[in-house]
Amino acid sequence: MKKIKLILMSFLVVLASSCTTEDLDPNLDQNKLANGGITKVDNLYAVIKGAYNRMTGSGYYGRDLIIANEVRTDNCFSNGSSGRFTTEAGFTYSSTTGYFWDDAYRVIESANLVINTDVSLLEGDQDYGRHLQGQAYAIRALAHFDLLKQYGQIHVTGGTTPGGIPYQTTYLSSDSSQEELFPPRNTVEEVKTKIFEDLETAFSLMQDTGDTNFFTKYAAKALETRVAVYFEMWDTAIDAAEEVIDNGGYEIVSESNYVSSFGSDGGSNVIFELEFSATDNLSSDALGYIYRSTGGGSYGDVQVIDEVADIFEPTDVRGLFDGENGILGYEDDMLRNMGKFPDNRGYDNVPVMRYEELILNYAEALLETGGDALTQLNKIPANRGASEYATATKENILLERRKELMFEGFRYDDLLRTGSDIEKYSVQQNISATVPYGDFRLAWAIPLSEMDANSNMVQNKGY
Repeated sequence: MKKIKLILMSFLVVLASSCTTEDLDPNLDQNKLANGGITKVDNLYAVIKGAYNRMTGSGYYGRDLIIANEVRTDNCFSNGSSGRFTTEAGFTYSSTTGYFWDDAYRVIESANLVINTDVSLLEGDQDYGRHLQGQAYAIRALAHFDLLKQYGQIHVTGGTTPGGIPYQTTYLSSDSSQEELFPPRNTVEEVKTKIFEDLETAFSLMQDTGDTNFFTKYAAKALETRVAVYFEMWDTAIDAAEEVIDNGGYEIVSESNYVSSFGSDGGSNVIFELEFSATDNLSSDALGYIYRSTGGGSYGDVQVIDEVADIFEPTDVRGLFDGENGILGYEDDMLRNMGKFPDNRGYDNVPVMRYEELILNYAEALLETGGDALTQLNKIPANRGASEYATATKENILLERRKELMFEGFRYDDLLRTGSDIEKYSVQQNISATVPYGDFRLAWAIPLSEMDANSNMVQNKGY
């Protein structure tokens, strides 16, 4: 498995045993890690920071994963200004386009190095060391979940068997077995089971620190609700959501603070976010840079489809809101995401999990089990200047998810998990015709370099 093998073996450089949190520059590549190089709990912190740093890269949560999940929906399209994201938006990708496969497995390897370390042998606060291991389990679960949704054959009719992705649980070294170095794909069910196991372990190990820049106990539970809703495990979603609601101390951000919250770090509605700053300086690779042109100073390839403006009421702060104070706005005649990730240089933190998503997860699970979904659903429009719903339906919940989570990368997953086609409804969309549910293009190809290097790897249908 060349790509995974080479990525993971690249860590085999000596890490000085004197490394502390002060030694870590989060911008530096974490290729300083090696077997026997971790002797202190502070070393684990350095590795965890490296894992989060990998997640902020432009190929992962720093831009590409979020954008790819917007331009393949009824929210956005690529105007081709600089040629970016036309392939994803047009569903014309092939096995030569690897996307975030490498990025995610680099994150997983950092997590595995922490998980596979015997904390009892380290100098320092071992309880904190176990808390760091809990974070690593949560990180590992999230990265595998992201990989499964994009590369797994979950929504492809007659897809490849086994249709999951390799679930990596060991830190690879020169002593690793052939099976570890060249793993086959797990089944979807196996991957799902391992994700939930990792999240339960994460919750049991972590403390409730309240630091939104790192995984916490209740961030792990919030992620559990997301995974459970995706797989229609409604009772699990309810239990996990109530754990967060009852103990997490989070709040829905108010109507008056909604727009400004995306330019601020933290906040009572943020469960987990990735930290960005001037030090990171993604610049032209930043989310804001691709969403807006700002007078020609940015790429601005990703426009909002014109019809999207019509789904918002005039008073809804997520829409145009009198043309100037909402999330949506115009640059000349181009409808844009103006309010989310407002700093074009990429200095804004990227929220991975917000409390509003969790409430909508809870509402959907209650709807599916006969509970009071309406009360939970209406908590969102009540804080957005929008009309509340008279009844809770699947359609209303999905519409509210679209309004609330637009431009954050959720829409593609919501369409697929509900068995929906990618409908061609606007001339602006890059697709020439509706992509039906079950089409092989709903999953990305396993990268060709991976296929060439690993005889145990099976390619996805259609590639």
